[in-house]
Amino acid sequence: MRAADVMTTEVVTVDPDTSVQALAAVVDADNRVVGVVSEGDLLHRVETETARRPEARTGRRQLWWLDRIASDRELARDYVKSHGRTVRDVMTRNVVVVDDTTELADIAILLETKRIKRVPVVRDGRLVGIVSRANLVRALATAKSAQATIADPGDRAIGDQLLAELRGKKWVDISSADIIVRDRVVHLWFSDDQPREERLTFRVAAENITGVLRVEEHIVAAPAPQAAPGSRGGQP
Repeated sequence: MRAADVMTTEVVTVDPDTSVQALAAVVDADNRVVGVVSEGDLLHRVETETARRPEARTGRRQLWWLDRIASDRELARDYVKSHGRTVRDVMTRNVVVVDDTTELADIAILLETKRIKRVPVVRDGRLVGIVSRANLVRALATAKSAQATIADPGDRAIGDQLLAELRGKKWVDISSADIIVRDRVVHLWFSDDQPREERLTFRVAAENITGVLRVEEHIVAAPAPQAAPGSRGGQP
């Protein structure tokens, strides 16, 4: 399986000039990824009185002259991260991305070695989706065995047709469910707080697509609400 087979295609994006309250992959006017804003980028903010204290940096080690230069750069970066008003100021710029044809095994290694939670997927340099650790786990759940198999070319067409059918329906948030099509079986992943009517719309739309053998729904617990953004730094 490849990135295009499991990625979330409805990616929420913002312009680099958007306020720091937005959390998303950041793209330019040509839909090319220029940065990512994660919870970690917003962990230390002046609005929440969590801005990093200078002594937290300088008190960690004895500084040689090179350490002093590095420390000053860290302090400057901390200040911009905590006081910057736009996404451009706080985003992580060196973004790790993969191509839509990248094998899932390679993506799994990348997420582990880079210690990141998700990676943007590009085609011809433009953003087309995101693959997260959850996407990989769900792909595993739909696999019939550990033996590698070639995905049915019709599976991708079914997924594209389902998204096309749902797109534009105001009562449905396409990004609220993960969709994986495997051997013409449509797997729909929902959070347990998602409205029944919305889940039903996904299922009915999938059942009406020619070639679909069956539709299976999977319910997972909704993420716990947080009082303030932020947990760990780096790319989300």
